[in-house]
Amino acid sequence: MKSLVLAEKPSVARELARVLGCTQKHKNYMEGSQYIVTWALGHLIELKMPEHYDTKYKTWNLEDLPIIPEKMGLKVMKQTSQQFHAIEGLAKRKDINECIIATDAGREGELVARWILEKLHWKKPLKRLWISSQTDKAIKDGFKQLKPGKQFEDLYHSAVCRAEADWLIGLNVTRALTTKYKDPLSAGRVQTPTLAIVLEREQQIQTFVPKEYWTIRAEIGPLVTEWERNNEKRIFDKIVAENIQKKITAKKAVLEKIDRKKKSEPQPLPYDLTELQRDANKRFGFSAKKTSTVLQRLYEQYKLVTYPRTDSRYLTSDMISTMADRLQGMSPGYMDEIRPLLGNRGKVLANRVFNNEKVTDHHAIIPTEQLLKLSVLDADERKLYDLIARRFLALFLPAYEYETIQAIFKVDGENFTAKETNVIDLGFKKVLGKEETEQVTTGLQKLAQGQSFTIKNSTVNQKWTEAPHRYSEADILGQMEKFGLGTPATRAEIIERLVETEVVERENSRLSPTKKGKQLIDLVNDELKSPELTAKWEHELEQISKGKADPKAFSQKIRRQTEQFVSEIKISDKSYRAHNLTGSKCPDCDSFLKERNTKDGKILVCSSPECKYHKRKDPKLSNRRCPQCHKKMELHDGKAGVYFQCRRCNVVEKAEDRKSTVNKKEAQKLVAQYKQKEDFGTSLGDLLKQALNKQD
Repeated sequence: MKSLVLAEKPSVARELARVLGCTQKHKNYMEGSQYIVTWALGHLIELKMPEHYDTKYKTWNLEDLPIIPEKMGLKVMKQTSQQFHAIEGLAKRKDINECIIATDAGREGELVARWILEKLHWKKPLKRLWISSQTDKAIKDGFKQLKPGKQFEDLYHSAVCRAEADWLIGLNVTRALTTKYKDPLSAGRVQTPTLAIVLEREQQIQTFVPKEYWTIRAEIGPLVTEWERNNEKRIFDKIVAENIQKKITAKKAVLEKIDRKKKSEPQPLPYDLTELQRDANKRFGFSAKKTSTVLQRLYEQYKLVTYPRTDSRYLTSDMISTMADRLQGMSPGYMDEIRPLLGNRGKVLANRVFNNEKVTDHHAIIPTEQLLKLSVLDADERKLYDLIARRFLALFLPAYEYETIQAIFKVDGENFTAKETNVIDLGFKKVLGKEETEQVTTGLQKLAQGQSFTIKNSTVNQKWTEAPHRYSEADILGQMEKFGLGTPATRAEIIERLVETEVVERENSRLSPTKKGKQLIDLVNDELKSPELTAKWEHELEQISKGKADPKAFSQKIRRQTEQFVSEIKISDKSYRAHNLTGSKCPDCDSFLKERNTKDGKILVCSSPECKYHKRKDPKLSNRRCPQCHKKMELHDGKAGVYFQCRRCNVVEKAEDRKSTVNKKEAQKLVAQYKQKEDFGTSLGDLLKQALNKQD
């Protein structure tokens, strides 16, 4: 008898099959003497859409809402149905006696596998592979310690509740808003409160009124000091500031007190996903989505880091014995840093990192014992690995120790202070790239209490209070984590969704609301845009995954909430105007056209939901250069065929004016690449022409 191993994607399945000795390769699976390894393609099963319950729901009508099926049904996804039927065939084999779930070890991975098994009506024994890295050793150890499938049923129930809640609230509220206000308006359980956070910061910026204030600096002996009172250095009255300056001019300053404090900063804990996304955004400008994508490659393809989608920054105590092996694996890229650590047998000095109670499904993101080959990594992969590696190395070094010295001078009843920091031991900062190459000394070391100096110069400096900055992605991730919005695995997708639906835009690496976003947040139910409500739901989902809350009760609560949200939208008297409406009329139905930004430039689309008319507004720039000014030429498709034009130099060239050939194989590749993305027509000529235009 054999075990059927179900992985989440083909690349992982290949690695599992190799380690398990499954050498017989077939189109949809790999087979060995003990195991048959097959795979999903992400989700193969999804919740039924409204039209699968009743065909009338194909047309969006406000009167039909809310759509709340008594029992949510599942269906096979059309585009990946072939793989599902292949798994179905394997499941019916008589030599299969159990299934081993080997999808990603998390809530979403559990859902991927369980929905497939539910659709198969699986009745045989079920086991679970639960590993935190993709190395050969981790896979072998994982298969030796398979867990009973029953142990993860609560996690599955939590995943189902999350999926159904997103369907019920997201679909119904989106349809209600879109049909009532006749414009695509997307809302959701997590995306809407996230948008509200962006809007709140924008309101703070717009209502901010700068205040003028003044600071006073004075030269006392070898020091430059600042006026201070009750830890406040700002003076909001110019006359008061000028009077203080007059009072202290040429007066004696007596060193009343020198305050020395030795301080210690502990080693930072390793990364969880959200903290890594925040740091990568601050350091390299990576979007949260980009960090997730690069990190997945480091985990899955190169096996250099542990499981990415974790919310823990701690390690389990049984990992202590693996630390030296992990250092050895990293050593080709970090020999200078690691050599002294191996002499101490890889002893971790930040012992607080080992805390079993603070590790739920997965521990923090750290390097694996896989031997590092920096040459195979691209620039982005190296940057991200370096962040993880140096944060890990910090655990083996002592704390950062320093001394702060503050001098307080009295000048005619006024306080002036100077501060200095002296490094005692850089500790872990040696490996974080934050070494202080120069230690600035201000002369405080040589001063003694009671010394007096005549004030040489003093200045009054005018300044203004500043408005808060718009949120960066690092800031938004921090806010989402603070309010419990989404999970580490979903937050990047939520941010991308806000951008794609044109309610938020990225400007200079910061997020700001669009006109559409500002109107949408005014139309949405107050409770839905409240971070507190969504955080409460996320907490309940977490409790369900631990077996501490009732999934049925949660499901009923979401259904009642959905009814309330739709009812409020129906009776609302608020108005909405599409922000991108133009004065031009649609040639097909005479409705007004809207202007939309796409990756390929601006397009005009019909404002009527029933009409599919759209056309390019701006000419598309090709990669062909003007022979005179060398700027990119516009690409046009006229009656005589494709041509290029430079309006600046009035140069026009036909596509065939320069040698440009595409062989049959390239043509098929181009057609396949673009056929899935857009509806260009049915003939090969149409598809190839559009594909070539895309490539140019």
